Amino acid sequence: MPRVVSLLPVIVATLAACTPAPATRTSATPVAAPASATLAPDDRIRIAEAFRLGDAIGDSIWPGWTSAPFAVLLVTPEREFLVRHPRPSADFTRVGYDSLLGSDVLVRDRTLSPSLLATFPAVGGVPTIVVGQPRATGKSSTEWVLTLLHEHFHQLQTSRPDYYARVGSLGLARGDQTGMWMLNYAFPYDSSAVQSRFGALAAQLDSALSAAAPDVRRSHWLAARVARAALRAALPPDDERYLAFQMWQEGVARYTELLAARFAARRFTPSPAFAALPDFVPFGAAAARIESGIHAGLRAPLASDRRVAFYPVGAATALLLDEENAEWKEGYLGGEMKIER
Repeated sequence: MPRVVSLLPVIVATLAACTPAPATRTSATPVAAPASATLAPDDRIRIAEAFRLGDAIGDSIWPGWTSAPFAVLLVTPEREFLVRHPRPSADFTRVGYDSLLGSDVLVRDRTLSPSLLATFPAVGGVPTIVVGQPRATGKSSTEWVLTLLHEHFHQLQTSRPDYYARVGSLGLARGDQTGMWMLNYAFPYDSSAVQSRFGALAAQLDSALSAAAPDVRRSHWLAARVARAALRAALPPDDERYLAFQMWQEGVARYTELLAARFAARRFTPSPAFAALPDFVPFGAAAARIESGIHAGLRAPLASDRRVAFYPVGAATALLLDEENAEWKEGYLGGEMKIER
């Protein structure tokens, strides 16, 4: 993993967990960009579509999701544009009110990497989605919009008043004051016993999600629960807390992205301007790709995917919990940072 510049303790690792590129600063004291700088038309269309989809979903996927900020910092090669931010910092210049976005737009010279896909308190202590344009992040416009919903869920997680205190109470930092432990924690990925038990869990989750017959699905889900208990028993307490935390934070974010895509495919009509973008992909196709990615992740060996292998396991667990207990989300934000019930 490339070195990530430390912004604040814990925050950086949260940032890097969702992005393939490091956050880099090009100047310590950015100079405000000219007020004449404006968002490109396609960028406005994509951001507006993400807001439209978020408004359409409301709290139907997550209780209280609408209470989270939906502040976005778009990083372009030359500048950064801040939208829907409640407390902009003084290094931004106001461009004006954008009726399509329903927000003031502010701008400053670029300070961060244009390939970022992350959520952290980048401006004014508010959890802010920091995202590059689709061509810099390797995503279609549709995938990019869904990624903003994924990151918006991280805003729900990290905007809880006790989030950072709860992360600290996990006791996993081991003296690290940068937050890089989230990426570099010495989990026993190369242990043959852990690989075997983790692989058994992933295989049962994959089979459960793939099964069409309810009784077969239920059988594999029960076997997955047994496999999870066996994996838990094989791990020292710190390693178990790390695995559970990654499933809770990143696995559930991936699950949420899939549910947002499914919602969009069934109950959301793309705006004509968004559907006219040259790289538009129907939301149903995007949902199928996310689901396929979860299955592919469940079939990948722990030794190769390492920390990232925890994400599809968390996503699959959340999908199957939906079938077992529709109320499992009620205690998600306030309970322990794990999703097993």
